[in-house]
This record gives sequence, C-alpha cells and structure tokens, in this order.
Amino acid sequence: MRTRVRADRCPGVLRPWVADDGLLVRLRLVGGRLPATALARLLQVSAEFGDGSVYLTKRANLQLRGLAGQDGALTPDAVAALESTGLLPSRSHELVRNILVSPQTGYAGGRADLRPVATELDALLCADPRLAALPGRFLFVLDDGRGDLVDRSADAGLVALSSTAAQLRIGEHWGPVIGIDDAAARLAALAGVFQEARGGRPDAPWHIRELARPPQPLQAGAAADPRIPAPSGPLPFGSVPGGTHLRVPDGLLAPDQARSLLGYAELVVTPWQGVFIPQAQEANR
Repeated sequence: MRTRVRADRCPGVLRPWVADDGLLVRLRLVGGRLPATALARLLQVSAEFGDGSVYLTKRANLQLRGLAGQDGALTPDAVAALESTGLLPSRSHELVRNILVSPQTGYAGGRADLRPVATELDALLCADPRLAALPGRFLFVLDDGRGDLVDRSADAGLVALSSTAAQLRIGEHWGPVIGIDDAAARLAALAGVFQEARGGRPDAPWHIRELARPPQPLQAGAAADPRIPAPSGPLPFGSVPGGTHLRVPDGLLAPDQARSLLGYAELVVTPWQGVFIPQAQEANR
C-alpha cells in the first residue's frame, strides 16, 4: 500500500498544469470518442490560445499546451472557448471522467458494444455531487472481451464475457459476474464507495488498492471467469478490422495531420498514441 502525502494534481481546464511552455490542460473523452466537429473547434482554440497542436494521452484523452493565463489559471475567454468544443460537459466533474474503452467496440470484433455502458457511466458520474471529489487519476477500464485492455491497470472496470454478461474489476482483483445492462450503475456505485472510504484529507488515497481497510463492496477476491480473454496487445497501426488505426508519433497531433481527419464524423482516440478511423465513415468520406 502506498501512502499519499498530497492531493493529486491531474490537470484539467479549470486546474491547468504550469509547464515550462505555458499552461497545460487535459480534456477527457468518454472511451476516446471524438466528434470531428469538436476536433475542428479544438484546433481553432489551440491556434488562438495555445501552440496550435493537440496532444493524445495514454488514457485516450486530449491535451493542449502552451496556453497563456494568469496566476496559474486560464483566462475566462480561453475557458469559454474550450467549453465551446463540447468536450467539457461538467465543470464540477471534469477531473473524474477517466473512462478507457476498447477502441473498436461496436465497430468490429469484441463480445459486446460497450459504448452505451461508457456513455451511461459518464452521465452517472457527472450526476453525483459526491464524485466531484474523486481523484483525477481514478481510472475505469472497459474491455469488450477482445483482450486489448484486460492487462491495463484499473481502479474499476469490466471485461465482457458475452453480449450480456461481464466480470467486474475492482482494483487489482476480480469482482462478480454481472449483467452488462447493470454495468454502468455498478461501476458508479464502486466509485461512490471508494470516495466515501478514502475521505477528504489532502493525503487521501488515489486508488482502491491504496485503501488500508477497504469496505466490503471493494473487497473483491473472485476467481477470473474462464471466459476472460488472454491479453491481445495494443491495436496495430494501419488497416485493422473495422477501419484504420492511424499512428500519431509521440502523441503530437499537428495541425496539418489533424485537419486531414476533419472529413470523418467521429474518431476514436486510442491509448497507444493513435486515432482509430471507423471504416463506415471512411466509406462515406
């Protein structure tokens, strides 16, 4: 168990990180899903207030760098511009919405389409005032049964076993097998139990595994279901089932490369510094 000595400083729009090149902000994507209209507006915001580029994180989120501000905060105009992208749906909960999902889910392969689960989970998190205090590093990981995220460290998550069932992940352990229709509510409830157990001190734990005495709902110790898949490894770049996985070297999506993606309706940012372009949208371009 690790002992924390301070609150986490995971950056957000309303809590930027002060870097050498200016302020850094992070925008959370639900399962990496990124409407092209939001990317287009984000490029405009980055050109006006930052260094012009968009950066991909290993949690399939986005960052902007080089933003100006005062006393470690963005200007009101910059905050309003970022809100206009549609990527800041909740000021109070912007830091607590780390939801990583198999990027191809619903497009190709996998045992279940987990996009509705991720969308419902995000809505439940934002609707619960208690969860606004959840650490910014708390991570939900949803593997649709293909194994691409099964070995990814998580605070709470699931692995699909079929189109209707999944096994929960609770910290470093397996939880019960549940119905996928109940998954979002069960995951949000786990986050609520953790938040109550960790308390509100600045040195409170960031992760379930750091609790000294986890309450019963977090005391998972079930055996892995036989249907849990073996890790499949990162999604390769290039042509893949359901579309194309575009490499973004070093996670730096420069303006020219970003503009080349604006003809697609929706993109999926992946945790391997890439962008998945669904095939159905390639055909309609």
